[in-house]
Amino acid sequence: MATIGIVSAGYMGSGLGRALLDGGARVVTTLEGRSPRTARLAAGAGLELLPTLTDVMSTADVVLLVTPPAEAVRNARAVAVAIRKAGPAREPVVADLNAVSPGTMAEVARALEGLPVVDGSISGPPPTAEPGAHVYLSGARAAEVAALPWNGRVRPVVLGPEIGTASALKMCTASVLKGVNALITQAIRTAGRHGVLDAVLAELTRNGFSGAAGVARSATKAGRYVGEMREIATTQSEAGLTPALFLAFAEVYADIATTPLAQGSPESTSDLPPSEIVARLTVT
Repeated sequence: MATIGIVSAGYMGSGLGRALLDGGARVVTTLEGRSPRTARLAAGAGLELLPTLTDVMSTADVVLLVTPPAEAVRNARAVAVAIRKAGPAREPVVADLNAVSPGTMAEVARALEGLPVVDGSISGPPPTAEPGAHVYLSGARAAEVAALPWNGRVRPVVLGPEIGTASALKMCTASVLKGVNALITQAIRTAGRHGVLDAVLAELTRNGFSGAAGVARSATKAGRYVGEMREIATTQSEAGLTPALFLAFAEVYADIATTPLAQGSPESTSDLPPSEIVARLTVT
């Protein structure tokens, strides 16, 4: 039975952990330094709680890093330190599943100091919310992570042997999905100000865009999206393109993060009507 270590068991991490637990793996995590919400999510997923990160590294065969993009390198360094403390013979495969640029992924690999590294990215909601998320993987040992018992609730896709490939894919897809979401958020906030919210939503729907539900969910994650937008800007700059567009989107999400709507959780916003979403997007 494989033992999987999750760093950290937030909304996505606990969801991935639950899928692996149901598939027959032992799944361990720690609440050391984590929030009460993470504690609730990890407990709800039934994950095995260990006292410290070093305890997790002493036990895990595979480690999944699922943290905010801006914390990816720092957490990789912490994992490397914990593995050294766990003992010189410890060499788990470490899969970084964060939404970072290929350049940042290279920094993550260096921070892990020669450990076997898999580059990964996630597309879709946690499997505890909706089965079917894709986990894209690249690197020499990507197939080992793909072969974990995902229990049919996650679809692993191996892209190739190069570190950075899975991160590049995420930066491209997230630029569209989260960029469009930022545009819709700005549009409905403006519509609310001018009293045309219902008409704007009807016209957006007529043209194939979803309503305000996605806006509400993403607002609760706006703080972590700031770092992701900057990672996309870096990725596009590395491709010879202007970073200005996604640096601007970083400002949009930073502004959203100051609103009352951002103080909720993804689980708490599913039933809000559009008028209430817009009201809670007003900076107080």
